[in-house]
Amino acid sequence: MLLEICAFNLPAALAAQRAGADRIEFCAAPEEGGVTPSAGLIRRAREMLRIPLYPIIRPREGDFLYSEDEFTVMMQDIAFCRGLGCDGVVIGMLLADGRVDQARCGRLVEAAYPLGVTFHRAFDRAADPFEALETIIGIGCERILTSGQRPVAMEGAELLRELVRQADERIVIMPGSGVRASNIAELAARTGAVEFHTSARVRGASAMEYVNGAMEEDLSMVMADEEEIRKIREIISAS
Repeated sequence: MLLEICAFNLPAALAAQRAGADRIEFCAAPEEGGVTPSAGLIRRAREMLRIPLYPIIRPREGDFLYSEDEFTVMMQDIAFCRGLGCDGVVIGMLLADGRVDQARCGRLVEAAYPLGVTFHRAFDRAADPFEALETIIGIGCERILTSGQRPVAMEGAELLRELVRQADERIVIMPGSGVRASNIAELAARTGAVEFHTSARVRGASAMEYVNGAMEEDLSMVMADEEEIRKIREIISAS
């Protein structure tokens, strides 16, 4: 079993690596569900990480219906990641009717080659998950990150099991959202999945000595909980 950690900054990515993560999905803006990190962040992460690095290719928050200008940005970001030697990218595009945008996602996969490609939780907004699964297989993605079209993976376990069965090893179904050490063994047993995704997020306190209290702001940042990641790693390694 493999464990992917969603890291929202460089310190979190390094913490996840120390704790035994197998792969990093690299994102920015956790409050928005993750968007593409800056070029400088991706470059430095590639320099410092020994484990596979998959930056998310998402130009903005909100839905997954993108304009041609946004699609151009996605193509340029993929070219940048490929040039840096990233191991893969994470994509997802839908049409207005809830189907996977087969034509343009196919172009993203082609642009990424030979990098691996994960289809992200845009899948959880697709109108027909089984049709979406076949489309994503057809365009050449290697895995789908999904919570089973529910807010958290445990709630979507029944659909996740059905997706794993339909995938029949043609593509990896990777449960994500709400995955913790306390539930990963049950989730694995109920779904048959062999890769799992979590941010294991905690708030990291600011190291600032001076704080202007009049600003009334929280200066903490999202971090990865190394102890939690180690616990998950131990559980799946023993499975």
